[in-house]
Amino acid sequence: MHSPRRPRRRVPWPAWLPLGLATALAGCLLAAPAPAQAAATATGAVLDPAHSSVGWQSPVYSKGTGKGAESCPDPAADPGDTVCDRFDLTVSVPDGYWDDNPEGGVPLSVRWDKPSDDFDLYVFDDHGTQVASSAGTADPEATVIPRASGTYHVLVVPYDVHDGSFTGTAYLPATTDAGDLTSFSGGDGSYTIRAGQLTARADFLTGGQLRLQADPSGSLSDPAGTAIVRREPAPERRTSSFDAGDYYGVRSPQAVLRVYKKPLRFGLYQPDNRTRIWQEDKPLRWSTGGMRQSLVRGADEQFFGGGEQNGGFSHRGRTMYVANSFDWNEGGYNNSQPFYLSSAGYGVFRNTFAPGVYTFGDPVTTGQQERRLDAYYFLGDAKQVIGKYTGLVGRPFMPPVYGLEPGDSDCYLHNANRGERHTMDALKIADGYAQNDMPLGWMLVNDGYGCGYEDLRQTAEGLRDRHAQLGLWTQDGIDELAEQVKAGQRVAKLDVAWVGNGYKFALDACDAAKKGIEDNSDARGFVWLPVSWAGAQRCGVLWSGDQKLSWDYIRWQIPTYAGATMSGIAYDTGDVGSIYRHDAKMYARDLQWKAFLPAIMTMDGWASDLTTGKPADQQPWRDGEPYTSVNRKYLQLKERLLPYMYTLSAEAAKTGVGAVRPLWLEFPGDPDTLSDQAKYEFLSGPDFLVAPVYQDSDTREGIYLPKGTWTDYWTGRTYQGPTTVDGYHAPLDTLPLFVREGAIVPMWPKGTRSWQTRDRHELDWDLYPAAHGTSHYTLYEDDGVTRGFAESASAGQRVSLRADGGGTTVSVGASRGDYAGKVAARTYRFTVHGGTAPARVLLDGRQLPASAWSYDAGARVATVTTPSLPLDRGFTLQLVEER
Repeated sequence: MHSPRRPRRRVPWPAWLPLGLATALAGCLLAAPAPAQAAATATGAVLDPAHSSVGWQSPVYSKGTGKGAESCPDPAADPGDTVCDRFDLTVSVPDGYWDDNPEGGVPLSVRWDKPSDDFDLYVFDDHGTQVASSAGTADPEATVIPRASGTYHVLVVPYDVHDGSFTGTAYLPATTDAGDLTSFSGGDGSYTIRAGQLTARADFLTGGQLRLQADPSGSLSDPAGTAIVRREPAPERRTSSFDAGDYYGVRSPQAVLRVYKKPLRFGLYQPDNRTRIWQEDKPLRWSTGGMRQSLVRGADEQFFGGGEQNGGFSHRGRTMYVANSFDWNEGGYNNSQPFYLSSAGYGVFRNTFAPGVYTFGDPVTTGQQERRLDAYYFLGDAKQVIGKYTGLVGRPFMPPVYGLEPGDSDCYLHNANRGERHTMDALKIADGYAQNDMPLGWMLVNDGYGCGYEDLRQTAEGLRDRHAQLGLWTQDGIDELAEQVKAGQRVAKLDVAWVGNGYKFALDACDAAKKGIEDNSDARGFVWLPVSWAGAQRCGVLWSGDQKLSWDYIRWQIPTYAGATMSGIAYDTGDVGSIYRHDAKMYARDLQWKAFLPAIMTMDGWASDLTTGKPADQQPWRDGEPYTSVNRKYLQLKERLLPYMYTLSAEAAKTGVGAVRPLWLEFPGDPDTLSDQAKYEFLSGPDFLVAPVYQDSDTREGIYLPKGTWTDYWTGRTYQGPTTVDGYHAPLDTLPLFVREGAIVPMWPKGTRSWQTRDRHELDWDLYPAAHGTSHYTLYEDDGVTRGFAESASAGQRVSLRADGGGTTVSVGASRGDYAGKVAARTYRFTVHGGTAPARVLLDGRQLPASAWSYDAGARVATVTTPSLPLDRGFTLQLVEER
C-alpha cells in the first residue's frame, strides 16, 4: 500500500509536519541562543520575552513503542514518563507578535545521540487538538507550533529506542530588519550590496532572470548546491548602474533593479523604470532561523504555483505552505515547491530545501525556514516563467508511451488482504483487461511494505506478452534496481520513506531511480513518487497519496492537478477511486475525468466497499454493468487520444508546460477563470475543456466556457463564450466535455487497445474548424520507448485547418524526421465537425469517390477516409460546399 506501517497522525491545517525541516533547521535549531531556562523542570517551562529559549532532558528509555501517539498511556497511568515523555510549554507573547515573524511560530526539536534510535514528536493544544508533529526517521525531529500562544502539551514517543534518551529544545524567534545601505559596488552583471551585517548580491542572468542572495552572517552560502539547480544560466553582463538619489539602479536589457538606500529595500521594474514588477514595502527581516521578504501586492495581482497544493490553484488572499504535511487530502501540500508565479509578469524560486510560508495578502510576505535569502526571479508571462523555472531545475521528463496508458497496482505475494497469492497471479489480472477490452500499459506487482516478489523475469515476460510493462514498488531502497531492470522492470514507484532524511533525499532518490532504469536498459526512466521537492518534474510522476473515496475527494483533486502545472509539474495524479474505499458510481465518475490526465493508476486490494464494508478490488470491470461499459468507454477514449497527449508530453519536455491546465493559463485576461465555478474544471491541452461531475447527480451546474466557440464533444451542440452552462445533462456515462474552436486532434483508430497493437498504417484526425482564421498543429512521433528521441530520432507532421464560405481546407505536411518503426505510408480518417454536407471532397484537387466520405446531418460531422499516402509528401484535402 501507499503508506508505511508506522502510524502517522494527520495534522490540521495550517500546522507543519515537515520531515525535511529536521534537516533544514538542524543547525539553526540547535544553535539557538543559550537557554534562559536551561534548568527547565521535568514537567514544563515558559517562553516569553524574558525567557527566549528552553531545553529539557528526557528519561532513558529501554525500548520503543513501535507506534505513534496512540501508544502512549494517559499521564496518570505513566508516572515518571516511563513510556512516553511529556513536557508542557507555555508561550506568552504580545498581540501581533507573529504577524511579521519569518518563522511564524515556535520552533521545537528533539535530538538524540544513538543513530539507531528514533523518537517522534507531537504537539497538542489545551483542547487536545494536535497542532504540530514530526514523525519520521530524521535526527533531530523538528516542527513549528504555528502562531503559538497559550499552553501546549509536547508528547515525545520513543518509537524505536534502545536505552536511549533525547534533548528537547524550543525557542522564541527574535527579529531583526535590514538597516540602511552602507555600500554598493559591482559591474558586468554582478553587484554586491551591504547594510550593516547584511551582505547581499544581485546577479543578472540571461533570458530575463535575476538571482538575489542575502545573508546577515556577512557571507553568502549555497546549501542546496547543484541538487536542485541543474544548470546555472549564463551571466547577463550587459548591465549598467546609476545613482537616482533615493536608490541605486541597475539596468539590464529586460529590467531595472532598484536598491533603495534608507532602509535597504529592493524593487524590480520594467526597462522603462516606471512599471513595477515587484517592490519590497519593508526591508528584509530575519529571525533566529528564518528570513522573509515583504512585497507590495498589486490591485488585481494573482498568484499561482507552490507545487501540489491540494484543493486549489489560485492563492491570492491565502497562505500557502511549502513543506511535507502527510495530509493527503484537501489542504495538504506533500509535493509542494518553493516557487510561485505572479500575474504581474514574474515568478520566483527559492533555492533551498528549507520549508516555507507564503502569505499572498497585502502585503505579500514570503519566507523560508532558514536565515538567508536565495531567490531566482524570472520575467515574462505565465508560460514563459514556467519555462524559465523548469529550465533551471529540470524540464519535465519525456515518458514512455506506455506510461500514458492506464497502470494497475497490487500486492501479488502473500497478500494479507486477499489471501495467498503469487507474483505470477498478476498475469491473470492483465488477462482481465484484455478480456474486458480495456487498455493496460503497466503493472506494479508488489508492495514495498512487506510484499516482495518472486519469478520476476517470468512475470516481466508474461506482462510483455500481454503488451504491458513490469513495475516494482520500493519503500526505502533502490540498491537492487539494476538487477530488477535487467530482469524486465521498467517502472519504479518510490514512497514516503524516501523523505525520512529530508527533501534532498527524496529528490536524489527520484533522480537515482530514473537513472537506474536508463543505465541498465534502453528504456526511459518512469518513476512515481508521493513526496518530493522542486525539480521532481524532471524525473517522476507525482501523485497525491493515500486518500479515501468521497465526492469531495473527486472535487478537490480537479484544481490540484491543474494547479501543479503552474509549477512545471507535468504529471500529477491520484489513484482512480482512491485507495481505501470503493463505490461503483464514484469510481466511474472519477475514472472518466482522470482519463484526460496524462498518467493514471488504479490501486487494488486495500479498498472496502462503502456500503457493505467488504473488501473490494478496483479493476475497472469489477462492478459489472453499467459501470464496466462506462469505464471501458473512457479508457478506450484515453487510448485513442494518446497521439494528442503524447505530443503534449513532448511539448512539456521542451517548454515546461504540462497538459492539465487551469483555464486562467490559456485565458489570463478573463477574471472569471478564477471563479469558484471555473476552479472545478480544467483544460486538457489547449483544446479540451473538462468539467467533472463531483456530486451524486446527473446534472452539472455552473460550467464556465471562456471566449470563443465551444463544441459539446458528445452532442455537437455549440456554445459561444464567455458563458456559463447550467443544467447540463450528465448521466453516468457522460463527462461534460467541450472542444475549442480550431482544434486539430490526432487519434489512433477505433478499437485500439495498446500502443503496440495499434494499426500504424492509419491515423485519425478530429477537426473543429474555426469560423474565422487558420489553426495549426504539429504532431510529434517517435518510437515511444527508447531514448533515441534525445538524439533527434523523432518526426513532426504539421497540419493546418481553415474554413470559409466555400468549405473546409485541411493541409497536411510531410512527416519530417525519422525513428525506429516509422512506416512509409498510412491512410487518414478525418472527422470534420460543424459544417454542412459537402458537395464534393477533393484530395490534391482530385475528387474522391462518394464511398470515401459520408455526412451525418444530425451530428453535423463529415467523415473522410483517404487512400494510403506516403509520409514523405504532404497533401491537401478540401470539403467543398455548394454555393
